[in-house]
Amino acid sequence: MPATHHSSAPPTPRTRATPAPEATQALPAPEALPVRPAGSAPSDGVAGTAVGRIPVLDVRPLVQQGRRPAKAVAGETFQVSATVFREGHDAVAANVVLKGPDGAPGPWTPMRELAPGTDRWGADVTPDTTGRWTYTVEAWGDPVATWRHHARIKIPAGMDTELVLEEGARLYERAAAGVPQGPDRTVVLAAVDALRDASRPAAARLAAALTPQAEAVLGRHPLRELVTASEPLPLLVERERALYGAWYEFFPRSEGTPERPHGTFRTAARRLPAIAAMGFDVVYLPPIHPIGTTFRKGRNNTLDPGPDDVGVPWAIGSPEGGHDAVHPDLGTIDDFAWFVERAAEHGLEIALDFALQCSPDHPWVHKHPEWFHHRPDGTIAYAENPPKKYQDIYPIAFDADLDGLVAETVRVLRHWMSYGVRIFRVDNPHTKPVVFWERVIAEINGGDPDVIFLAEAFTRPAMMHTLGQIGFQQSYTYFTWRNTKQELTEYLTELSGDAASYMRPNLFANTPDILHAYLQHGGRPAFEVRAVLAATLSPTWGIYSGYELCENTPLKEGGEEYLDSEKYQLKPRDWAAAERDGRSLAPLITKLNEIRRANPALHRLRDLHFHPTDKEAVIAYSRRSSKSSGSNTVLVVVNLDPHHTQEATVSLDMPQLGLDWHESVSVRDELTGETYHWGRANYVRLEPGTRPAHVLTVLRPSNPQIGGSPTP
Repeated sequence: MPATHHSSAPPTPRTRATPAPEATQALPAPEALPVRPAGSAPSDGVAGTAVGRIPVLDVRPLVQQGRRPAKAVAGETFQVSATVFREGHDAVAANVVLKGPDGAPGPWTPMRELAPGTDRWGADVTPDTTGRWTYTVEAWGDPVATWRHHARIKIPAGMDTELVLEEGARLYERAAAGVPQGPDRTVVLAAVDALRDASRPAAARLAAALTPQAEAVLGRHPLRELVTASEPLPLLVERERALYGAWYEFFPRSEGTPERPHGTFRTAARRLPAIAAMGFDVVYLPPIHPIGTTFRKGRNNTLDPGPDDVGVPWAIGSPEGGHDAVHPDLGTIDDFAWFVERAAEHGLEIALDFALQCSPDHPWVHKHPEWFHHRPDGTIAYAENPPKKYQDIYPIAFDADLDGLVAETVRVLRHWMSYGVRIFRVDNPHTKPVVFWERVIAEINGGDPDVIFLAEAFTRPAMMHTLGQIGFQQSYTYFTWRNTKQELTEYLTELSGDAASYMRPNLFANTPDILHAYLQHGGRPAFEVRAVLAATLSPTWGIYSGYELCENTPLKEGGEEYLDSEKYQLKPRDWAAAERDGRSLAPLITKLNEIRRANPALHRLRDLHFHPTDKEAVIAYSRRSSKSSGSNTVLVVVNLDPHHTQEATVSLDMPQLGLDWHESVSVRDELTGETYHWGRANYVRLEPGTRPAHVLTVLRPSNPQIGGSPTP
C-alpha cells in the first residue's frame, strides 16, 4: 500500500456441473419459457408477462443484475438458488444447468427447497475448468410427485381408487418414454404393470409404484411439464490462485550485503528459499522502478532528505525511466527476469506492484502533460489525503485522455507479463475511475485470463465491492480494523456470503502502511492471534516482511505508521539471529501454511460458520469442504485477548460440521498434534503465547455422547 490517497481508518476436459447423486442430463421437454428481469421485454410464449409459466425469480448469485459474471475457481463449489413456485397445490421441481466454455450444457443438477414452505430452491454446482460459463435455473411442474402425494392420501382412504391408480399408470408410461432402454426403463414399466394389476390389493399396487428403485429412476429421468428457464447468467471460472494462496511482501532493496547495503535482485534472491520454506505461494514486491529525486522524502517522511536517502518506491519515475524500467540500484531487467525464474524454482509466483502515479521526474510529466492536474499557477498538483501530503507524487488525471492512458497501462502491464509476471497488486485503484480498470482488466484478461489483479483499496464499501465486480480477482479488506468477536463475525459473514460471488478477500495481517494498535500493544501474542485468524478466515492471506519479528514500534502514539518505516529507508534484518534466539514467528507461520495446504476446507471462502462461545474474547468458527474436494472439516477456536488467559465453553452447531446433534467426534489440533473428543459443548483454556488457538480437524464420529473435553 503506497503513500497516497487512502484513509488509514476505513468506515465501519471441460467443466461440468457436479451432479447431486443420481442427477443426469435433462430430458427433452416442452419448449422452455425464458424468464426476463423486471422491465425487460416480455418472454416469448406468454405475451405481456415478465415471468414464465412457472415463475423463476431472484436467481443468485447475481452480480450487477447479470451484467457482470459471478466468480468461481476451477473445482470450487457454490450454490445457485432461486425462488420457484406455481399456482395451486401441484408440485414443482427445479434444476440448474451449467454451460461450459464451449457452450455445451453439462448434466443438470437437481435443486431442493432450502427450507420447507419458503419457495427458495438451491443446488450446489462445481465447474471444473477455467473459462466463461453460464448457469440457468429450470423450473417445471412435477406431475409424478403431485400424483404420489394424492395417491398416498386417497388409496388408503378408498377414494377413487381405480381412477387414481390408472392416472398413475399413465404418468409412469409417459415417464418411461423418456428413460433409456435398459434396466431403468424396465423398473418403470414394471410399476405400470403393477398399477394396472387388478388381481392385487390397491395398497400393494401403489407400493409397487413407490419403491425406492422406481423413485430413484424417476429422480434421474423425471417427467417434466411446463418447463420454464431463467435467463442464462454469466459465470467466470478462474485459476486456483485467484482464490487461494499465501502472500509474502518484502523490499528487495533491504536485502543487501555489508559491503553494499542497497539490495539487488541477485542479493534479494537469497531470501526466496526461506520464504518458500514458510509455505508462501506469492512474493509481492513493492514498486521496483526508478525513484524521483524532486521533493524526495527522507527517513520517517521528512522533507529534508540526505544524500543517502533512497526515497519512496511509490514515487515512480526518473531520467532512468518510468513504469517499464527497473531501478538501476536493483539491477537490470535481465536481473529481474532471473529473479522471477529463481522464485519459480522455489514454487513462488511474483506479484508486482502497479502504482499508477508519478514522481515529478517521470518521463510522462514532460511527454504527456495532459495526464496531470494543473493548478491555476501552472504547477502540477501533488497527491494529498489531508492532512497527509505526498509532495513527491503526482496523481494522474484521467478524463483528458482516457483512451491514451488505457493503452499505455495495457502496454506497461504486458511488458512485465513478458518477463513472467502474472499477478499485479494494484495500488489505490479507488482513486482512479472504475471504468478505467474495467477496460484495462478486460483487455488483459481477454487474452491472458490467468493474470490476477489485487485491488489495494481501503475505502468506502461501494467502491470496494464495485472494483471486485468489474474484474479485480482479489481485494484488500477492513480485516486490519476488525479485532473483536462481533466485528470479525459480522465482517467475515459478509465476505463469505453473497459478496463471495465477486469479491475475494486477501487478509494481510500488516502492511508497510498499517501497524494497528492491536499489534502495537499486544506484543508477540497479538501477532500470533492475527496470523491464525488471517490464515484460517480466508483462503488468501499475507504478511509484510518483519511480521515474523513482531516489529511493532509506531512512529507516534495513536498512529499506524511504523517508526523508521521501510517505505523511506533501507531496513536490513538479521533473519538468522532471529531464528537462533527463537524470536521469529516463522515456525508458527510455517505450520499455518502447512495446515492450509493439507486441508481443502481452508482453500474455500463461502462455507464459513461461526459457533457460539460464552466469552467475548473467544471466537469459534468452522469450514467444510465440498464432496468434490474430499470430505474435510476444520474447526478453529481463538483467544482474541493477547494479554490474558481465557476459559470458555464452545457450543458447536453440530449439523454445520456434518454431524447429528447427539454425536461426538475425534478432533486433532494441527498446531500441537493432540487429539480430543468434542461434542456439543466443549471447555477450552487458551493462554497467550503458549496456546493462543486450536486449529482442529474433525477426524471421525466418536461415541454418541453429549459434551466433550479438551484433555488429550
